Amino acid sequence: MAEQIKVLLTEKEVDDRIQELGDQISKDYAGKEVHLICILKGGSFFMCELAKRITVPVSFDFMSVSSYGGDTKSSGVVRIVKDLDESIQGKDVIVIEDIVDSGRTLSYLLEMLHDRGPKSLRLCTLLDKPSRRVIQVPVDYTGFQIPDEFVVGYGLDYDQKYRNLPYIGVVEFV
Repeated sequence: MAEQIKVLLTEKEVDDRIQELGDQISKDYAGKEVHLICILKGGSFFMCELAKRITVPVSFDFMSVSSYGGDTKSSGVVRIVKDLDESIQGKDVIVIEDIVDSGRTLSYLLEMLHDRGPKSLRLCTLLDKPSRRVIQVPVDYTGFQIPDEFVVGYGLDYDQKYRNLPYIGVVEFV
């Protein structure tokens, strides 16, 4: 089965919204330093663009968590593939995610990070699919709410393909 990509959000729409998120985070953290935790691999494009637009001091680290494999639906089994390199104790932390779907992975991850003693812990996602939520997670900063479609681009992939698209697209199987 072949696939084709239909544009859902243009590069300009994504860029403009990331600027707005950067402005809001800069305002919310005025006078503080913020520590970003990027969830790999999908969150990397978003975090890089967002970090450039945050005007307060920024530090960051990376985690890799797997729950999809080569499928279009989460398996529900969360594996920590790469953990943080440094402690987050006492830091103002924002977890940067590409998409919030069922909430299973992020619920597990946020609970684990909370137990590590950050001063504050918030979640920022480029895309949110609230209709797919199985476990509620507090999303503090949302780029776009999207319908229940399988999306790619801007770091999101289908079986490791399409991450490099500069827009958000919907995978259509033909």
